Amino acid sequence: MRVGIGYDSHRFAGKKGRQLILGGVLIPNPKGLEGHSDADAVAHALTDAILGAAGLGDIGRLFPASDPRWKNADSIGLLNQAYLKTLEAGHEFVQADITVICEQPKLAPHIEAMQERLPLRESQDQRGDGVDRTRGGRCGDRRGAIAAVTGREGSSDKGCGERGMQ
Repeated sequence: MRVGIGYDSHRFAGKKGRQLILGGVLIPNPKGLEGHSDADAVAHALTDAILGAAGLGDIGRLFPASDPRWKNADSIGLLNQAYLKTLEAGHEFVQADITVICEQPKLAPHIEAMQERLPLRESQDQRGDGVDRTRGGRCGDRRGAIAAVTGREGSSDKGCGERGMQ
């Protein structure tokens, strides 16, 4: 069994007009998050976690901010592409748990919609993914998301010694 951990954090945009999207869900809020794509910290953290568990790098390597193709990209679309890449490499994920650390806005009304948007649900045998929110200590004008994914590999299971740490 392999485990991947992803973390992402973005500042609120300095100007109004940018939408706040977390877990693929539009959250009513005066400001969104800064970022090259849509700045969905939940999707970014989960993308890093599944890529890490599969030993396939990270979101920055797969979708670099220096590439104009990813400007304002839908992060759920990027997550789906990364997820398909891991499936094609023979990996099967069994569960994901995501914790969003934020002072505001309230996310409880949006958690179920976030869970529906995550691509791992189809492989979960109805176990579902966990998305939770907790209040963080004061960390300025930031949002964070931490995702941990456990997975098991197909027949091409290699240890870290054979594949190397990534």
